[in-house]
Amino acid sequence: MSTPTVVLVHGAFADSASFAAVVPGLLDDGLSVVVPAVPNRSLIGDAAYVASVVRQIEGPVLLVGHSYGGAVITVAGAEDNVVGLVYLAGYALEEDESLAELQGGFPDSDLATALVYRPFPQPGAEDGTDVYVDVAKFPAVFAAGVDPGLARVLAVSQRPLAGAAFAEKAPVAAWKTKPSWGLVSSADHTINPDVERFGYTRAGMTVTEVDSSHLVMLAHPEAVLALVREAVQKTTA
Repeated sequence: MSTPTVVLVHGAFADSASFAAVVPGLLDDGLSVVVPAVPNRSLIGDAAYVASVVRQIEGPVLLVGHSYGGAVITVAGAEDNVVGLVYLAGYALEEDESLAELQGGFPDSDLATALVYRPFPQPGAEDGTDVYVDVAKFPAVFAAGVDPGLARVLAVSQRPLAGAAFAEKAPVAAWKTKPSWGLVSSADHTINPDVERFGYTRAGMTVTEVDSSHLVMLAHPEAVLALVREAVQKTTA
């Protein structure tokens, strides 16, 4: 039997450590796990980076994307050895659709009034714009249900997302050719849960709903583990 390597792709305002409560369970299952640090500079560039990680893995790969990471795996998932996709409170973009376009069809979440913008240098080009969550609002908007002490640390150690990523269109939608699973965080204040539901339903995914905030991997790691284990089982040849 060929069991897939699980590649966990973080989203905006978080980093690889956002999967810290999930990784031990996967490792205890005997699975190979990779948790790359996503640059969060551009959708196309970030997907190309994750795709490069995937290509260097021997055998099948199950891609798991949280939040913006869902958009990333939508594109990177077109790699030949990707056998499945799991979305955690994520964006399941259609081909030629951007984050802004998908979100624009639904009422804003609380995130819209909690964003902070800061410039960053780009060699040979105009400054870019990094997007953060206001530190004071971070626990309620992004990490409700997470240990307050940990949420406080996460709030001041955010990995921002370049604003340009919101307007980039996905050149491919891997869920059209790969089996996919979607988890809706029904108490999400970062992404409107209806955005998650719409994308998953449009893609014909197997959908699970969890009464959780956006950072579901830390708030409800067992629910995430159960879904990833199901996807691993279904994609093991």
